[in-house]
Amino acid sequence: MKKLLFASMVLIPVIFFASCSAGTENTASSSDSQQTSKTVQVVAAENFYGDIAKQLGGNHVNVTSILSDPNVDPHEYESTVQDAVRISDADVVIENGADYDTWMDKLITASPNPNRSEIIAAKIAPNVLPDNPHFWYGIDNMPAISQSITDDFKKADPSDSVSFDQNLATFNASIQNIQQKMNDIKAKYNGTPVALTETIGLYQTQAMGLVVLTPLEFEKAIAEGNDPPAETVQTTNDQINKKMVKVLIYNGQTVTPITSNLLDAAKKLNIPEVYVTETMPAGKTYQSWMTDQLNALQKALEQGVQ
Repeated sequence: MKKLLFASMVLIPVIFFASCSAGTENTASSSDSQQTSKTVQVVAAENFYGDIAKQLGGNHVNVTSILSDPNVDPHEYESTVQDAVRISDADVVIENGADYDTWMDKLITASPNPNRSEIIAAKIAPNVLPDNPHFWYGIDNMPAISQSITDDFKKADPSDSVSFDQNLATFNASIQNIQQKMNDIKAKYNGTPVALTETIGLYQTQAMGLVVLTPLEFEKAIAEGNDPPAETVQTTNDQINKKMVKVLIYNGQTVTPITSNLLDAAKKLNIPEVYVTETMPAGKTYQSWMTDQLNALQKALEQGVQ
């Protein structure tokens, strides 16, 4: 009995110590998990990149998009003090680059943060047309851009990497649906002549095999807010007035008297027009925005080619 009593007295402290140690380890592990899991603060220069970031990050990110109004010319946007504060507090910032949103570069430079990661689409997009910063209209650019965003989310919040990878797979699958829509249009309308008011449409018209008759110098000048050369204006007007093109693709965010005259002439001659925007309209996702515009183009081609 004495031996049993002694053994019990020895074992009780040992069990108690082991139990406390296990509890301490579990508490530490839980604490470590809480420390590594975080809500990633994201600032996107344009709302289409912001929407993509939301889709990729899910409930593990908080996204603010600076440019959200499709009625504002992105080239002419002037940043605010509030924008600067958002940038300074961000874990990840996303911009287009290629002199499209230079105001974003100024904000980043004015608010240095060594822990902040910066994603510039111009440095990532594999399909870049000369002097054409509208990379997001190149559907084949989006897998690389979305991968870069996902990689930075995983660095900022490693504990949610599995979730980020799953969201990326879902996003890439949805992009294939847009690509299929473009393939369908190409199969039926390859070689169809069209007009553009500016370069934003080139990423998709080229991929779909549509032939843009509008002089490139005209498109570039309108895109950059300059007056196009007189001879290109005459050529573009002739292409509309002589019904050499089947559809007019019209950027509603870079409107000038010259583009307005083209639109009026197209309407009078019953040439179908398709409105596109540089900034994603409210209530849309990147996918629904691109799909809706492609559906409108498909309908316009059906009318114009009759």
